[in-house]
Amino acid sequence: MQGLIQVAGIIDQDEADMICEEGAEWLGFALRLPAKNEDLSEAEAAAIVKAIQPRHRGVLITYLTEAEEIKEFCAQLGVTAVQLHGDVAPTQLRQLRHIAPELTVLKSLVVKADNIDELVKIVDESAEWVDMYITDTFNPATGAKGATGLVHDWSISAELVRVAPKPLMLAGGLNPDNVAAAIAEVRPAAVDAHTGLEDSHGRKDRQKVRQFVSAARQAFAALTERD
Repeated sequence: MQGLIQVAGIIDQDEADMICEEGAEWLGFALRLPAKNEDLSEAEAAAIVKAIQPRHRGVLITYLTEAEEIKEFCAQLGVTAVQLHGDVAPTQLRQLRHIAPELTVLKSLVVKADNIDELVKIVDESAEWVDMYITDTFNPATGAKGATGLVHDWSISAELVRVAPKPLMLAGGLNPDNVAAAIAEVRPAAVDAHTGLEDSHGRKDRQKVRQFVSAARQAFAALTERD
């Protein structure tokens, strides 16, 4: 999974096609969210996932917490990867691994000002059952745990890269201007962008996506050269 680029918050087929054309491998679909402010319907998401796979990969981004419901929803959408942003108990992660071993499971680690110990504890309790972690940014003003457009303290994500036995995807306020610096400091296996690639109408901007992918590719290559 090293050097992986994900773009999240897909809203329609045209946007998905553009993002694929510009070189992102994974496309994230945020559904069954607490605020119910999904970008598209579940049927629309399933149709896009079918159209882009297998060359690209559709990823369910959700706050579901029960293993059976997660498995069933992934099957409904046709995705083989799921990004879990809810407070999923280790017992549910273990059950999900048992009943859906084909799923690639990403578990979110929401970075706050002073919660590194809490995040390390989550890693310790869940690493056996997940394939990758994704760090994102908490917004204290709204309580949002992702898609905030805010950058967090990258040193926390860098520490999680060092201690976690599984790869880490870096998210949170990434855009074409800062992704290279973020990769250099954090050394993640993957990066994710959402609001940082949007235009004033909330659609992904082709030029921003192109610049983001290019900057990320160069930064990942530089890591490989240094190693």
